[in-house]
Amino acid sequence: MTEDQPTEGRRPDVEVDARGMACPLPVIELAKAVRDLPIGGLVRLAATDEAAEVDVPVWCRMQRQRLAARATADDGALLFDVEKLREL
Repeated sequence: MTEDQPTEGRRPDVEVDARGMACPLPVIELAKAVRDLPIGGLVRLAATDEAAEVDVPVWCRMQRQRLAARATADDGALLFDVEKLREL
């Protein structure tokens, strides 16, 4: 996974499986998971909705959270690691 800084070696605190969910549900599920984490927590989101490729980075910028990494899973799902930098 690559983006700002890879999170290889660091396990996510929460994994959100949004495969099969259409926009805007993957971002809504991501927001719920981030909200419940302490600062510094890491969420891994798996999504199959192509809109997530744009929506997740935009959400991170708007909410001032860090998109730490993104990749594609073996099954084709988009994977995003998001680090919580501040309270929502």
